[in-house]
Amino acid sequence: MPVISMFYGIIILMFNFDNKKHHLPHIHAQYAEHTAVISIENGEVLDGALPGSKMKLVQAWMEIHRDELMADWQLALEGNKPFKIEPLK
Repeated sequence: MPVISMFYGIIILMFNFDNKKHHLPHIHAQYAEHTAVISIENGEVLDGALPGSKMKLVQAWMEIHRDELMADWQLALEGNKPFKIEPLK
């Protein structure tokens, strides 16, 4: 499960071949003991939860990097390693 970005204590991951359960392009976000699966297309939480302030940071980051996330999603679906994406500053 490659880490594609890290910022403000949040780890963003993307699994290879990960379209079986959620059937949508998505990322996995971890912060402390919290985890969430978040849709790339609209920032909707598909599973889990993050603290509100951390979720807002992740969704803002996703908005900025949506095209890169979709490109990484295609790579991951094909079994290739996704590229790192610039963290939120």
